[in-house]
Amino acid sequence: MVLKSLCERIAASKCSSKSSTEAVDNTQVPAYSKAGSSDSKFSKASSLWSTIFTSAFSVVETYSESSASEKKAVHSRSSGWAAAVRKAVTGGSGSMRRLQERVLGPSRTDISSSDGDIWLLGVCHKISQQESTGSVGTSNGLAAFEQDFSSKILTTYRKGFEAIADSKYTSDVNWGCMLRSSQMLVAQPLDKEYINILQLFGDSEVSAFSIHNLLQAGKGYGLSVGSWVGPYAMCRTWEVLARNQREKNDPGEPPLPMAIYVVSGDEDGERGGAPVVCIEDASKRCSEFSRGLAAWTPLLLLVPLVLGLDKVNPRYIPLLHSTFKFPQSLGIMGGKPGASTYIIGVQSEKAFYLDPHDVQPVVNINEDTREPNSTSSYHCNVMRHIPLDSIDPSLAIGFYCRDKDDFDDFCSQASKLAEESNGAPLFTVAQSRSFSKQVTSNDVSGANTGFQEDDFLGTDRVNDSGTNEDDWQLL
Repeated sequence: MVLKSLCERIAASKCSSKSSTEAVDNTQVPAYSKAGSSDSKFSKASSLWSTIFTSAFSVVETYSESSASEKKAVHSRSSGWAAAVRKAVTGGSGSMRRLQERVLGPSRTDISSSDGDIWLLGVCHKISQQESTGSVGTSNGLAAFEQDFSSKILTTYRKGFEAIADSKYTSDVNWGCMLRSSQMLVAQPLDKEYINILQLFGDSEVSAFSIHNLLQAGKGYGLSVGSWVGPYAMCRTWEVLARNQREKNDPGEPPLPMAIYVVSGDEDGERGGAPVVCIEDASKRCSEFSRGLAAWTPLLLLVPLVLGLDKVNPRYIPLLHSTFKFPQSLGIMGGKPGASTYIIGVQSEKAFYLDPHDVQPVVNINEDTREPNSTSSYHCNVMRHIPLDSIDPSLAIGFYCRDKDDFDDFCSQASKLAEESNGAPLFTVAQSRSFSKQVTSNDVSGANTGFQEDDFLGTDRVNDSGTNEDDWQLL
């Protein structure tokens, strides 16, 4: 929710969305991290140009409005806020965009009805056959998509914040994109006052989920200032940070009002490394979060995956596409090697994303913040997309379940998706880890997931050429 006065002032302003192409100080050249086998592949991405201007990224600009979805109401700001954001983010795009256009070519507006409906974090924006990008102003479906897109919280590179720990880094330019992508994913389901949400992701140690605190929490997973980090380490870092913040605020309300469950692969590798969502484990996370006071709490599921070697195995593309139809969808942390983005929607073969690579001055957000320009940099109406099959195979999918019924629905959706995977699911569901390893006849006893034997064992199949089709890596 947003204060009415703040909405009105935001609505009356233009989005500054200012970027910078200033050179990075020599003391802030990233030393790419090699911690963890699943993340070491990113160490080759050492170029500033390849990080900011990945050649496969397409830029799409369109202007639209927002839809209302009953199931996603808990994830959305009020309609008044959405309308205010739409007006706030329709300003200039800044020098970074102009430079990107020189490198990538002119921006294109190629969202068309022929590509079908657009799914944005579990919400379907229906594009009629009569609509085209040439008449965006009067296209209800496209307008709803744009408003929904631009209402999502954006976090980008910042410069000029207080030095991180005892380092000299006052900017995360050229190395902090995965940290920023993860902040965006975690910010979306928060149901707090708008200003309070932005405060959580400020750029100082005072802000609970700042990159300062993320780097501190992730030391055990190889996170360090100036070093790139992969999806798996990022997911584990959020698990540690949320626990630390909960203990720090005991007995008060924790900054993150939900349990976190990082869904890992089968430890013995018996399922080809496919992560297993264990219902008992999820219940345990909720119980620990509530300190035994509640059987279930809101739950954030993070599923780190490695779906190939140099590129995503084509058989997983339809499955990734389908996850955006889950009402619980929080999108994907991923992009190109060394250039993470936050993917929030799909249309046909396109993956729409929020880009953290624009460089913006640090903004100090506090309870007294009322100036629209102070918050406009946290939103964007530039609808960039990349081919879904071009994203890096190392990624993480997020889901948010607001209660037990929502989690049960997620498990049902996931079970159905696994049944459609031809033996190579993104992840599986089981009642417990012991049940996930016990394959009995056609069904898994007690799991109530609808999985059959092939659903669990199929990820280890060999193709006709005698090579393993599925490039799974155990996380």
